[in-house]
Amino acid sequence: MNDLLKKKCVPCEGGAEPLTAGEAHDYMAKVPGWVLSEDGKKISREYKFKDFIGSINFVERVADMAKMEDHHPDIHVYYNKVILELWTHAIGGLSENDFIVAAKVDADK
Repeated sequence: MNDLLKKKCVPCEGGAEPLTAGEAHDYMAKVPGWVLSEDGKKISREYKFKDFIGSINFVERVADMAKMEDHHPDIHVYYNKVILELWTHAIGGLSENDFIVAAKVDADK
């Protein structure tokens, strides 16, 4: 089982350092299907559904989980396609929180 599923997001204040490229690559192995941006500051994943209602139902589940974790993805909805982007705004890059949310989204899809 992915150890990220057992973790809870912790508040990340400005001043903390974002993950290094090497650390981000290590975490990527734990969230298959997610893509690391070229600059190494964001991860994203595209999900496809049968129709718009499928997309919205997924977004509602993501929103509930994100609220519980207090860490929120950027969500883009295109009819039957949803793209999630994760990064930690307060530090301008990636933190473990981003990978925790990614793992939990995938566990619930």
